[in-house]
Amino acid sequence: MAKVQLYVYDLSNGLAKQLSRQLTGRQIDGVWHTSVVVFGKEIFYGQGICITQPGMSHHGKPLQIVDMGETAIDEETFNEYLEEMRSHYTADKYHLLDFNCNSFTNDCVGFLTGGSIPSWIKDLPSDFLSTPFGAALRPTIDAMFRRPVPGAAPAATPQMQMPAPETLSAAASASPNPALASALLQAVASQAYSSGSLSAPTPSTFPTGSSSTGSSNGSSTVAGPIHMCTNPSSLHSLLQTHRAAVVLFTSPTCPPCRMIEPVFEDLAHQKTHGAGSGRVAFVKVDLSVGMGNQVASEWGVSVTPTFLFFLDGKKVEEMKGANGAELRSQVDMLLYQAFPPHPHTKLSLPAVESLSTNPILFTQVPNWETVSTKLASFIGAAPSSAELQTAKQALTAAVIPLLKTRFPEKGSPAEAAKKPALPAPAPLLASWASTTRTIASALPPAQLFPLVDMWRLAVLDEGVATWLATGPNPDPLQLFLDKALEILESVDPAQKTGARNYFLTVLRTLANGFSHTALSKTLLSRAASSGKRAPMTRAIVATLLHDDAAVRTAAASLAFNVAATLQKSRMEKLRGVTPGTVPVEVEEDEEWEVELVSAVLEALSNETQSEEVVHRLTAALAFLLRLSPFYESQLASLLEVLQSRETLKRKLAKGGCGENGVQKPEVRKLVTEVAEKLCA
Repeated sequence: MAKVQLYVYDLSNGLAKQLSRQLTGRQIDGVWHTSVVVFGKEIFYGQGICITQPGMSHHGKPLQIVDMGETAIDEETFNEYLEEMRSHYTADKYHLLDFNCNSFTNDCVGFLTGGSIPSWIKDLPSDFLSTPFGAALRPTIDAMFRRPVPGAAPAATPQMQMPAPETLSAAASASPNPALASALLQAVASQAYSSGSLSAPTPSTFPTGSSSTGSSNGSSTVAGPIHMCTNPSSLHSLLQTHRAAVVLFTSPTCPPCRMIEPVFEDLAHQKTHGAGSGRVAFVKVDLSVGMGNQVASEWGVSVTPTFLFFLDGKKVEEMKGANGAELRSQVDMLLYQAFPPHPHTKLSLPAVESLSTNPILFTQVPNWETVSTKLASFIGAAPSSAELQTAKQALTAAVIPLLKTRFPEKGSPAEAAKKPALPAPAPLLASWASTTRTIASALPPAQLFPLVDMWRLAVLDEGVATWLATGPNPDPLQLFLDKALEILESVDPAQKTGARNYFLTVLRTLANGFSHTALSKTLLSRAASSGKRAPMTRAIVATLLHDDAAVRTAAASLAFNVAATLQKSRMEKLRGVTPGTVPVEVEEDEEWEVELVSAVLEALSNETQSEEVVHRLTAALAFLLRLSPFYESQLASLLEVLQSRETLKRKLAKGGCGENGVQKPEVRKLVTEVAEKLCA
């Protein structure tokens, strides 16, 4: 009996553990590379199957060694197995996420011991891709490890495609910290291309007698994310980790197999990208490779090609032969059973569908002299300090002139000239943020509204919004939110009443933040470092019930912007858009959505004055409910308990909203449709 060990390396050299929460909103402890150590050799997959002395590969010393048990298989049999595997584990098929070193070690461990590698290693790609940052990075990784297309001749020397810097920057923008993500991605890309692959061996690091099959090409190419299974254990592992699976049993001497494989590969690409990402596994078992015959025997397969269809680990259908139309039909039926469409896709919702998902913005330009004078008077009445006077001078000398240039008053000479404004430099924005902190610490919130109003317009500028999205320190938006919440959650009603203008301008500033993608992502991010979803939601919930109609209107507008962005994200996913290419991919969260729906319904129940508030709240409710993944499991019962249908219907009756109820025909249609179809 020979001992079998798993050597585990971290390709990020500790960076993933340090930075993953900032970049993805989730803790990821490493980018794992593994190799199998048995019979005094370390075997791994990169540029083909590579063999070296334990601990002598270019990866250096393993971070962890996992005991995988013992094997009764002798060394000669294992070497024969490796030779058979070389035609599958070739350099041209390597993919960082779909077909990598861990795929190979899982197959080897399955052959040697009947077990599998730990789930925390196997599940890393799906964990990473489930984050907005990971989904956004997927197309970039696919470009780096582009596989041959069906029918194309394999390249003599497989090469990865280096993505353009702008591609990496676009992927990085999905992270809560785009600047940090971009820098890390550039470093990872450079490392990848310096050696040809993130898991590629450097020939000079191998001692005499080591082997690599980097120059050999596979017997077939792979265009889609198809899993290769060479033993029963690896197939069992796949069936446990995927709700649905389609398994093709093939052999190299089977002409019909060669006919149907391009169709299978095309389906794999279609059904595992976009809305189908991570939902279904497409698996190929070659009866001539490894323990492929044993896999076939286990499932009663005696001819090729044979397709088996699995749901929740159980075989539900079998198909023999090379009928492409039938294969497509069977795959569609399996996916329908595994992932039935949302019930809302069958509803006719003309009023809801006619709603614009563009954000509600507050773009009115104030008289800048009035704003400046008002703020100066507040500063002048505060206890004087050198720091406060410096802040006042900075506003007068730099910030106000910038705002006048970028946002000229209506009818002013600057507006008439229509000159393009120069972008605000980052040092100026950083200085303004520091000035904002100084003034905010010296003045009570009730006197800060002129300062907040400056930022309200500034966030409409893409450069300013992008800078704010990076989570600067100090962060003006976080500062304004914290002060607003402190007042809203206090027990002093007089303090709340006096801060009316402050609440109004803060809510309008946050609403304007949805005018640009980068800041929208930050506002809706759950990341602890810079995300503002939680505090912004608390502010919305509290101000929807404010005594002042203008504050309620601003709160309803912000609630609408949140819901509209969520709706756009859902619609793009429904259309099958590739994850990561959705402009703002919002992470769904059941508790958060229940809280928002409850708050909107309570606000609708209380709103008897403003038809505009009712309109915006009803539109927000429609977007929160429509296509929600939690509609049947949680929201439907909540809507019934909160009597949502009756609440909406009351808005149409006398006294429900104004003296005679909602009057505008389009608003009445929307309220009726949401009540009868989404709240039924």
